[in-house]
Amino acid sequence: MPALLRRLGAAAALLWLVVSLTFVLVRAAPGDPAALLLPPTADAADAARLRATLGLDRPLAVQYGRWLGATLRGDLGTSFAQGRPVATVLAEALPPSLALGAASLALSYVLGVGIGTLQAVVRARGDRRGRRTDAAITVATTAVYAAPSFWLALGAIALFTAGAARWGFPAWLRLPAFGLADPAGQLTGWDAIVDRVRHAVLPVGVLAAVGAAGVARYARSAVADALAGDFVRTAQAKGLAPRAVFGRHALAVALPPLVVLLALSLPGIVAGSVFVESVFAWPGMGRAMVQAIAARDYPVVLGATVLYAALTLAANLAADLALPRLDPRRR
Repeated sequence: MPALLRRLGAAAALLWLVVSLTFVLVRAAPGDPAALLLPPTADAADAARLRATLGLDRPLAVQYGRWLGATLRGDLGTSFAQGRPVATVLAEALPPSLALGAASLALSYVLGVGIGTLQAVVRARGDRRGRRTDAAITVATTAVYAAPSFWLALGAIALFTAGAARWGFPAWLRLPAFGLADPAGQLTGWDAIVDRVRHAVLPVGVLAAVGAAGVARYARSAVADALAGDFVRTAQAKGLAPRAVFGRHALAVALPPLVVLLALSLPGIVAGSVFVESVFAWPGMGRAMVQAIAARDYPVVLGATVLYAALTLAANLAADLALPRLDPRRR
């Protein structure tokens, strides 16, 4: 219990440091919210009145104290650009990001763990064919993981929209590229569900490809280290079947770091991808964050930062507490 309390205290201190640093940095960034909100015909007096209304005429320390006190009471403030509570803005952007992030994360782990395990197994055989297969998959996953996500997103749009029409792809491969659903909004029932799934294929596919490439490299390393352990050779010497050796011994050691990686990836479900959401016009947290930064909408930027930082610290704490219970070597 004392160790848990120390970790909770350290997490709270780190959360305060992150949000406080963000508060200072967004205020120090060039650009005046009042100038962006006012029409071109406004004069200096109009700007001064708007700054006073928004509370931007106060000293920075006073602004910080008022914001921190309100945040501790659960009040994230009001959006400068939209004039709505920040909690409402984030609540509207959260479901699309959750759907996009959860689907891409699940697909990333299914594909990534499978590919990484295949690499480790064929590499462990020690023959030339296994080494070539491992090297080819490593080159492919490294290239995908290193590619910028916005570049992959633009390439997917070019391939499955204009390219699909040019090269005569079947109708089911001509995928919509922007938004959550048909902008006409006339579809209902099963047709509406199919339309939403088709709109999600490209953004989910891009995020899953990048995520699976990273997970595959991590899974390959974890499984390869487990297969090279003395306990695996001992189990093989006892005459256990290869499937039992892998399932009962190697996988038990390789699984904990993968579970920890999954826990650390969970905040990404909410955070989504700024570039992918922007390219595909996906109305999620990433796009809301980009728009808030461009508009110098300080309350929305800070509210999203509090949410991201809290989820990241909670995921780190959960992984730290779960690892000793999952890893048989630590037990």
